[in-house]
Amino acid sequence: MKQIVFISGKGGTGKSTVTASLAMMIKDKMIADCDVDAPNLHILLDGEMIESIEYFGAKEASINQPKCSECGICRDTCRFDAISTQYTISPFKCEGCGACILVCPNDAITLNEVKTGETYLCDTSYGTFSYALLDIGAEGSGKLVTQVRKNAERFQKGEGWLLIDGSPGIGCVVIASITGADAAVVVTEPTMSALSDLKRVLGVTKHFGIPAYVFINKYDLNEAITKEINKFCSDEGFKIIGMMPFEPLIVKALQELKTPPQAGLIDVTQRIADMWGKIEDEINNMKG
Repeated sequence: MKQIVFISGKGGTGKSTVTASLAMMIKDKMIADCDVDAPNLHILLDGEMIESIEYFGAKEASINQPKCSECGICRDTCRFDAISTQYTISPFKCEGCGACILVCPNDAITLNEVKTGETYLCDTSYGTFSYALLDIGAEGSGKLVTQVRKNAERFQKGEGWLLIDGSPGIGCVVIASITGADAAVVVTEPTMSALSDLKRVLGVTKHFGIPAYVFINKYDLNEAITKEINKFCSDEGFKIIGMMPFEPLIVKALQELKTPPQAGLIDVTQRIADMWGKIEDEINNMKG
């Protein structure tokens, strides 16, 4: 199963709209939303829940008070100042590193698994859909992304493609989304901030050896910056596989919980389809 991840250097470029549209246009695929901090594909891909599982992606230390001699060794060792003078551990400061366990002479400290989110699998009209939601204030978003991808693979039934809606930015969530993918498509727009973020996220894909392509959304809003994007991609060896003009009807469609294909936006749908055709060609050429 070939995995194509759609990412963006910043939010609001139209990445999820493109992914959701492809989910409704492509046969023989699965879908995953790896933006675990703020997933939104499930709003457009209504389906029947297959499973909902609590995810335990972190560990926190706790002190067994009767066994504790209050020797202070653990407090001196903890780099995160997580242990109080009353020898209780703050869950907001504890990183679960386990250093306190190693130095405790009384074996009074243990590490306990902590719930950090929840994973979901849905059966939709467009294929099996995997996503997750990180708990408020929880850490370990990269681990949760990896679990989302594993869940999709666990329910694979011979599908040829996995479409991954990644998150904006360049952090660990993005790295977990693109690791092992066959290609990344960076959706950008012609603004100076988007151009700056495009350069950074393409640098991440290059560092990890993931083939990356660029799709410019709303290219006609600032054609001067669109030319800058084209020049940068040409100079750095990144192919632009599609461009989309600004279309106000896309916003109206999304307000009605419809993707461009569902709303009958023919030009938009055709441009996305053309972009996908180029992705298929690129993947096939890699095989050759």
